[in-house]
Amino acid sequence: MAHTYQVARLFNGERFHKDAWLTLDNGRVVALGHGPAPTGAERLEGTLVPGFVDVQVNGGGGALFNGTPTVEAIATIGRAHARFGTTGYLPTLITDRLATLEQAADAVAEARAQKLPGVLGVHFEGPHLSVAKKGAHSAEHIRPLTEAEMAVYTRKDLGQVVVTLAPESVPASQISELSSAGVRVCLGHSDADYDTARAALAAGARGFTHLFNAMSPFTSRAPGMVGAALLDELSWCGLIVDGHHVHDASLQLALKAKPEEKMMLVTDAMPPVGVDGTSFTLLGRTIERHDGKLTAPSGELAGSVLDMASAVRNSITRLGLTEARAFKMASRYPGEFLGLDHPGRLRVGAAADMVLLDEQHRVRQCWLAGTPVEPI
Repeated sequence: MAHTYQVARLFNGERFHKDAWLTLDNGRVVALGHGPAPTGAERLEGTLVPGFVDVQVNGGGGALFNGTPTVEAIATIGRAHARFGTTGYLPTLITDRLATLEQAADAVAEARAQKLPGVLGVHFEGPHLSVAKKGAHSAEHIRPLTEAEMAVYTRKDLGQVVVTLAPESVPASQISELSSAGVRVCLGHSDADYDTARAALAAGARGFTHLFNAMSPFTSRAPGMVGAALLDELSWCGLIVDGHHVHDASLQLALKAKPEEKMMLVTDAMPPVGVDGTSFTLLGRTIERHDGKLTAPSGELAGSVLDMASAVRNSITRLGLTEARAFKMASRYPGEFLGLDHPGRLRVGAAADMVLLDEQHRVRQCWLAGTPVEPI
């Protein structure tokens, strides 16, 4: 049944409009206008924006995809993040056994077959990484890319597939094979030098996973992977804006160096998002939560407790970005990276995935394909 909303302020993915209204039906926007709304419109207080898209979600709501690679876990993670404005996401599996990787792929395929809201595909972060830059990943399961993993990555029932790999561990020929099959290859957890990173881009790599974190740094005589990422104008970079992973000044410098539309917000979220838990188990190790930061026993960061609404808020308050740019980095740009239709836009024909924010950019309400999500 069609439903019309009237809102004082609407961001359609390109610009702001005052006194706007839109009509939703069958999960899509079917009409949109300005001025007096049709009779019976429901009034919303706040700013209505396109739903957020997160390409790196390890967990949420107490669930960890590695721990329980099931449809039920995917649903729990999605519900937790939808309360913070995420309407599209990639369940993310970090380095693990082949059997777990295959089980995760089956779960994503089933979730998509069931049309579970928000599941756009899957992100395999590893296991083809650099041990030197493994971070919280398990060195035990880091390995070369074999035909067994290739068969999983190139399945046609997984939606959008992202694979994070270290180019010094995977030959350019395999990167090219993945890219030709439609897989979006991202570079990360890598100690590769500048030339190796550039060769991977030439072979078809399209992005960089959590820029600055777990990758060779930029220095005067060795630009490293960070230098390759910032100099390349065609690839995308994910940014974790939580005040822990990257210094604000480093993020601000990167945002000046790279084309605006190639920077996207990610959370790298773990199970505590949306719940009060202070610790959880990741591949046999206890991860502790303290002062908004997750750390492994050996001291390295182990994902985050960041949600997309907080990432947007931090981008505005900590980095000084405009609202419009922060909203696009949370929806339109990651949507373009994934090749979605109508990415990050509220216009006739687009999916009715949207978020209502208050003046402090906190979520008042979220809609998945036109259906309201339980408010926070």
